[in-house]
Amino acid sequence: MFLMIHTISTTTPSQGLSSLTLGQYRIAAGSRPLDSGRFAAQVSIASGSGSACTDRVMRFHDDFATHDAAADYAVAQGIDWVNDALRARARPGAAAAPQICI
Repeated sequence: MFLMIHTISTTTPSQGLSSLTLGQYRIAAGSRPLDSGRFAAQVSIASGSGSACTDRVMRFHDDFATHDAAADYAVAQGIDWVNDALRARARPGAAAAPQICI
């Protein structure tokens, strides 16, 4: 198992994050402005609490014309990731889905 830590730049503020809860997972999606005037999407997927906490942050290469378009894309990617993790956990004999914490 690998732990990947990402830092978020404070020099370029993100637009507000939109979040939702899907089962045990909290999905927080947002965007950040690019120098070109377009927006980049990012999503954080987390669950759990305390020292057993993990947070997966994904940033995407695609750029979008609006903040809302980038945030919508990020939410959709987060939902897809959670659904894949839940399906993997439901398969008989499958390894446990990764645990992610807030």
